[in-house]
Amino acid sequence: MGDVLSQSEIDNLLSQLSAGEFDPDGSVDTAEKSVKEYDFARPSKFSKEHLRTLVFIFEHYARLLATNLPVYLRKNVQVEVLHSEATTYSEFANALSNPVILGIISADPLNGNFIIEVADSIGFAMLDRMLGGGGNPLEKSRDFTDIELSILEKILMICTEHLIEPWQSVVDISPRLEQIETNSQFAQFISPNEMTSIITMNIKIGSVEGLMNVCIPFTCLEDVIDKLNTKYWYATLQSSSDNIYRDAIESAISKASIPVRALLGHSMISVNDFVNLSPGDIIKLDTKVDDELEVYVGNLKKFYALPGASSESYAMRITSVIREE
Repeated sequence: MGDVLSQSEIDNLLSQLSAGEFDPDGSVDTAEKSVKEYDFARPSKFSKEHLRTLVFIFEHYARLLATNLPVYLRKNVQVEVLHSEATTYSEFANALSNPVILGIISADPLNGNFIIEVADSIGFAMLDRMLGGGGNPLEKSRDFTDIELSILEKILMICTEHLIEPWQSVVDISPRLEQIETNSQFAQFISPNEMTSIITMNIKIGSVEGLMNVCIPFTCLEDVIDKLNTKYWYATLQSSSDNIYRDAIESAISKASIPVRALLGHSMISVNDFVNLSPGDIIKLDTKVDDELEVYVGNLKKFYALPGASSESYAMRITSVIREE
């Protein structure tokens, strides 16, 4: 049974009705429905979360390029991820200029190909550097020669190899450079209406700057799209990063060369005696034959040892380790 109105409430409603302040037909509020536009020509297959995770992956890739490219170019290289966006492949292809450097990369077990586009200014700067120049771009753009394409192919192969590590947190891929295309008119490797993610990076070689775009079609990531989220990426990265970086650090340290020297003793002689030293002279030290010698690793005293010989070489036998904070 509904609530019973008092006489004062009835009088109040009648006064509002007569004054036009109350609409009996609109007394029931209905929630306004919101309409969201959907473009069937450009379906939103990549969410913001997917694009954000791709930025994290390629930030790792950018650090690898900035570390390894200077080894070949012998010049400082800076790589920075600018942004990522979802667009159709036709829009990406229409924005290409001539000449262009397109590296077509297969990434088994993923379907389809990655496409890496490098600005021609960066390409000519790399070529100039590899051929002994200062790394300057051309004043007027031109087509690449066969020799230049062969050199660029080696550089792109290096860039391709470094895709393995950043993607390990999502899927283990085996990238391979399939071909290089320099004419944008023949860059029809994907259906024009296929949705792609474009990751844009800025590369600076010395004073020369240019863009590098990585185009990844949705069909290529469809099987692993659920793993392209920051929660999964961070969880996988955290579980594997400790062992990976520990092994990398141990491997790097194991190859380091550190000087090790043993101090036989001390002696004080005059400058005149030092100047007149000749073969066969004896210098008296402040240590005895059976005394332990101090062994230095770098500039740190780390061991005590006894002198000896091994085959035809002098040697030291460690007797104790000096453990200090």
